[in-house]
Amino acid sequence: MRISKLAIIAVLLGSVLGIVSAHGQDPAASASVPKLEHFDPSLVDKSLDPCQDFYQYTCSKWNAANPIPADQVAWGTGSGLEYWNENILREALQRAAAQTSNRTDYEQKIGDYWSACMDESGIEAAGTRDLKAGLERIEQMKNKSQLADQVAHLHRAFPGSWEGDNNQTRAALLGFGQQQDFDDATKVVAGIDQGGLGMPNRDFYIKDDAKSKEIRSQYETHVSKMLALSGESTAQAQADGKTILAIETAMAQAQMDNVARRDPKNLNNKMSLTEVQALTPSFDWKHYLEMIEAPPSPPHYLVTSPQFFRNLEPLIQQHPVDDWKVYLRWHLISGSAPYLSKAFVDENWNFYSHTLQGAKEQLPRWRRCVRAADRDLGMALGQAYVAAAFPPASKQRTVAMIHDLEHALDQDITSLDWMQPATKAEAKTKLHAIEDKIGYPDHWRDYSSVKITRSSYLDNVHQATAFEFHRQLDKVGKPVDRAEWGMTPPTINAYYDPQLNTINFPAGILQPPFFDSTMEDAVNYGAIGMIMGHEITHGFDDEGRKFDAQGNLRDWWTPADAKAYEQRGDCIADEYTQEIPEAGVKQNGRLTQGEDTADNGGLRLSFMALTTKLQADSKSPDSQEADGWAPRQKFFLSYAYSWCEQYRPELMRTLVLTNPHSIPKYRVNNVVSNMPEFQEAFSCKKGTPMVRANQCRVW
Repeated sequence: MRISKLAIIAVLLGSVLGIVSAHGQDPAASASVPKLEHFDPSLVDKSLDPCQDFYQYTCSKWNAANPIPADQVAWGTGSGLEYWNENILREALQRAAAQTSNRTDYEQKIGDYWSACMDESGIEAAGTRDLKAGLERIEQMKNKSQLADQVAHLHRAFPGSWEGDNNQTRAALLGFGQQQDFDDATKVVAGIDQGGLGMPNRDFYIKDDAKSKEIRSQYETHVSKMLALSGESTAQAQADGKTILAIETAMAQAQMDNVARRDPKNLNNKMSLTEVQALTPSFDWKHYLEMIEAPPSPPHYLVTSPQFFRNLEPLIQQHPVDDWKVYLRWHLISGSAPYLSKAFVDENWNFYSHTLQGAKEQLPRWRRCVRAADRDLGMALGQAYVAAAFPPASKQRTVAMIHDLEHALDQDITSLDWMQPATKAEAKTKLHAIEDKIGYPDHWRDYSSVKITRSSYLDNVHQATAFEFHRQLDKVGKPVDRAEWGMTPPTINAYYDPQLNTINFPAGILQPPFFDSTMEDAVNYGAIGMIMGHEITHGFDDEGRKFDAQGNLRDWWTPADAKAYEQRGDCIADEYTQEIPEAGVKQNGRLTQGEDTADNGGLRLSFMALTTKLQADSKSPDSQEADGWAPRQKFFLSYAYSWCEQYRPELMRTLVLTNPHSIPKYRVNNVVSNMPEFQEAFSCKKGTPMVRANQCRVW
């Protein structure tokens, strides 16, 4: 659970996620909203052996009773939380839309955004009207020297969806934006990143197995259908589909792979604008920067993948101007498709949600509009969420838990027998410098300059996107804003930022089944406590450990300690490099190493914190309670319960190939099989699957 700041800017396209009021109406009171899940140890399947498969022991009954709904690609114990959150936000949007006078600026924007998005008949009547200007601009392109101008226009409308988990930007041709300097985290510089793909990552273009070939064929068909919807003849659209696939395949072959991108040293390439221009002489960088109104980037630009741009130059030369017009037209249409008429929406859904993720039905329009509003105006809409869902008492209790986890890591560092005193001192300095951001930002974002109307959904998206693009660009050359958040308050997620050295917990995840104010400590430490420990551990995973307390990319490890760390990290990477039969592909443990390290460290730290708290409260972790479970057993059960989730096979395959997180079954079983504390809690014997012979431990 982390977003990366190795990033090129883009509008955050993360979906709006869940909330629940800690007081007031229970969501189960509404028949249209799934109930919130609360930890219930009676759902454990006692006919199974916890030492054989702890995930199935905890989750099999729940999963069997909760099949994936047709309009979902995954379903888990946190999914009802998403629905409840979206209903709260829908109510706020509908109230604002119903007002026609005496509205605040905030009410006007979210109300008119909602009205435009929900106006299906108006969107249908508009057809491709709002695409016309962009398509005409591309058609007027006379030669390849105008490529920079065309890309700049596209980026102002669609700078690209920053795929934090995939460490990838999906902007047309390239990604451009702000980021903290690797060597001086107080500075904000401009970053230039590889991009240009329409599928999730380079593997989808270059893997040679039968399924990958099938998906490429389906993608080519999808591109052709979308171009035909925009007005091309069927024959021309089919030919253009082949052109798009050829160009994007060449870009994919030029890209740095996801594992290499996990090492920040590979991305830390400082260049002057003259040097950037020399990488790709056919792309007019000066004009591009002028068109997007980018400020200068003293003292350098960060180019994450120079080789990509070296390889882009012959690609530009190879293809005639008409091919590039096709490529630009495709990215304009694809980026616009979710906001156009039903035919575009359906075809876009068919490939990206049905083919790649296995969805059987589309989400209802109201849910899509809620998510879009959260994406585009989320720091305005989030104020209504916080007022309804996150009382001060919840914040106080979760802040105290995080402090308990940080104290546990301090103790853990002290006790390590493989780390020398000098490195321990540096590690503790970094730990004590971590800033905890809980719930919501101290200052809300000002959207007053964003023009939102009821007349065009697509124009509203363009306006919000351009606002965010320029808001981000405006940071270049200015001091780092340490108070800024990268997620909106209703989001069910959390992240560690290595260059700010902060952990960030939106109020959306501080709700049941993750944090439940009605539950005992053992339950909360098993669920949200593990996630807190997970994010803290990210500061010391194989990527995070390369940054110091100030967020600078600096090696603060002695050579001996670095070697000892890498040996422990290798154990994790080797354990998680495994076939995933459910997905039909093999997981790369090097891709997931950071998240797997954080899972293992996070659960161990949370167990340490719980043990300390129980001792302080004069409670035994092993005393059987009225429900028949001991506190430490409920700790592990709560952990597994929070990860009960099912995926469509198509989504699972996509995730294993692209996502740095392991799928839930392995996030549970691989972690507990590394923990003697689990084996003691459930009396597991040596030789059982949940007792690994070679138990991995970093933290």
